[in-house]
Amino acid sequence: MPTLLQIIFRLLLSAGLCGIIGMEREYRHKPAGLRTNILVGMGSTLVILMSLYATGQDNGDILRLASGVITGIGFLGAGVIIRGQGGQNDEDMVHGITTAATIWIVAVIGLAVGLGFYFGAITAAVIALAVLYGLNSERIRNKISK
Repeated sequence: MPTLLQIIFRLLLSAGLCGIIGMEREYRHKPAGLRTNILVGMGSTLVILMSLYATGQDNGDILRLASGVITGIGFLGAGVIIRGQGGQNDEDMVHGITTAATIWIVAVIGLAVGLGFYFGAITAAVIALAVLYGLNSERIRNKISK
């Protein structure tokens, strides 16, 4: 069972990692920004911590809770995905896929932090940031069209 300091550390680490990812979404004026990403990550961490606290051990019930979090986040992610409103170039466009994927990855990062898998959580956050900042679809489209 995690100590009080471990619980505080895990919640703060989750908030920090997910907040950095949320800042990118906020910077790009996307629907799920800084606050949403922090809350999703911390909520995922807290679910795992509550399970560890309640059972006092790492067992299969924790994995069931984790799968429940991932399923629930799918519904939240679906809420940010919208299809174009029928404008001239917008009718077949789907918007929000990256934001939905971001919500999903911060939930998984939160789960990893809650379990104490810091290396995996930090590595995933760094890779997610590299993807979000480095693989800008508009920049790629401009290079392809040249």
